Amino acid sequence: MAAMAPPDSPTITAHKRWMRPLWLLAGAVALALGVLGIFLPLLPTTPFVLLAAWCFSRGSARWERWVLHHPRWGPMVRDWRATRAIPLRAKQFAFVMMAASSAWAAWVIPSAWRVVPALCCSCVAVWMWRQPTRRPREASSPNPSS
Repeated sequence: MAAMAPPDSPTITAHKRWMRPLWLLAGAVALALGVLGIFLPLLPTTPFVLLAAWCFSRGSARWERWVLHHPRWGPMVRDWRATRAIPLRAKQFAFVMMAASSAWAAWVIPSAWRVVPALCCSCVAVWMWRQPTRRPREASSPNPSS
């Protein structure tokens, strides 16, 4: 009996071939939104990069490998896959940025649409706070006997 791949990293051949371009397109769009999120306060970078890695895992081993080995995005994707937890500092920073972005959007967006960013950010915040929290890694303590 062949060993099964983990559910989060299926083999590319496990999916229908006609779906591959759709997974690649979805991954590219998610990654583009993640890059835009670096510059636009209402777009979160990390969830889009995680989504891109997930899409690439279903559409292209080469693109998935590229994201996993990218110096900026690779560590966050590998950490998420390994622990399924979000660092406390990342949660705090994301919450503050979403609150500030929602307040800014409420100030500049016409009245009929000003609550939409706050609603979206609230949904993301609820999801994020329900995820396990990864405590900071402890630095190796110095040897007291030396």
